[in-house]
Amino acid sequence: MRPKKHRTTGSNDLFRSRLDQIINMRHELVLLAGRVDWDWIDGEIAPLYSDNGRPGIATRFMIGLLLLKHIYEGVCERWVHDPYFQFFTGEEFFQHVFPHERSDLSHWRKRLGDKLERLLAESLRVAHASGALRSQDLKRVTVDTTVQPKAISFPTDAKLLHAAIRGLNRLARKHGVRLRQSYVRVAKSAAMMAGRYAHAKQFNRHQRQLRILRSRLGRIIRDIRRKTEGQAALEGAFALPLSRATQIGSQQQRQRGWKLYSFHAPEVECIGKGKAAAPYEFCVKASIVTNNQRAPGGLFVLHACSLPDNPYDGHTLRNVIERTESLTGCPIERAYVDKGYRGHDTQNPRRVFISGQKRGVFGVIKRELGRRSAIEPIIGHMKNEGHLGRCYLKGRAGDAANVLLSAVGHNLRRVLAWLRDLLSLFLLSLWPTLNCPVQPNSAY
Repeated sequence: MRPKKHRTTGSNDLFRSRLDQIINMRHELVLLAGRVDWDWIDGEIAPLYSDNGRPGIATRFMIGLLLLKHIYEGVCERWVHDPYFQFFTGEEFFQHVFPHERSDLSHWRKRLGDKLERLLAESLRVAHASGALRSQDLKRVTVDTTVQPKAISFPTDAKLLHAAIRGLNRLARKHGVRLRQSYVRVAKSAAMMAGRYAHAKQFNRHQRQLRILRSRLGRIIRDIRRKTEGQAALEGAFALPLSRATQIGSQQQRQRGWKLYSFHAPEVECIGKGKAAAPYEFCVKASIVTNNQRAPGGLFVLHACSLPDNPYDGHTLRNVIERTESLTGCPIERAYVDKGYRGHDTQNPRRVFISGQKRGVFGVIKRELGRRSAIEPIIGHMKNEGHLGRCYLKGRAGDAANVLLSAVGHNLRRVLAWLRDLLSLFLLSLWPTLNCPVQPNSAY
């Protein structure tokens, strides 16, 4: 059922302290909370609820908590002792305990789905209303792709085989399927010894341990298929895990084509971006769009999305530009990209300029093309200060949500820094007035 409207009473309480009486009302989080259009967000989310059941958790609380999570670290722990966090999420009185379950944040994120893009649009609107972003900054953009590493360990053959054995045993216990033998302890020992032999460069012994793991995994797969045959419910529950385990058992280290790099996250891809420190990464590709010229508040992320199945960069540019224009409501005059976008499929190729291009590059265009690399530190900030550096969310829906929320968190951090700077300039302008000496009265 749709949550109730958030309303403040404006009255005092004998046993609780009002937040607006104990915090600085000119703090940047307080100013940001006043600029976010919470009613518009509530109206966008309303169709996701049914008319039955108990009322849901307040929209402002959950959306505010989701935004704070991607601005700051450890949001649930800090929420209890930070009154500014509580004010931002709509609390009127200071709370001494966290009022909801942490899992509610995951349920809300899954419920929002594609609506998370509305939060990115709202962050850009807040930046524009604050003066940190101008309309002219939306017309010339820089587009680039990056990788979003997944929360998996390095996928060696021994680790994958061991993970498949443990995963099938866990699923069998859950559904009450009694296996002939679990091989859990044997698999753990074999995986451990395989790593030791590989480190010692004793590859014949290493291959022997891998054969032990593959044979035990094959026995478990055949045992499960025998005991679930003819039972439609069990066959449906085991179909996907068994196909993953079969793929892991059959794939080789240096084979060509598609490989499975994680038993619990099959969407992970192996992507090489030419980095010296990381020749290849196990991740999902993501596309980022920023303004080219520096706005008063800095560089903002105008669009962000995940790109599953590792498509060629040039084949994604047209869709990215169209979605950016739809999100900002402003047509893009020029887009600047790197050499990975050569052969792109945009509708108007003359407005796309590639790094290293000579023809048609002069004057303002040459200066703007020289600023193409300014998007790289923005991606670095999103990875180090935000959550783009490691995705802990499940599945492709989790990948898309993590990229979008990392972009929203970056934009709100820029807005907070802008509001903080404005407050500092205001206080500095008042300082000469407050610090001027009092002139003695000559009449006395």
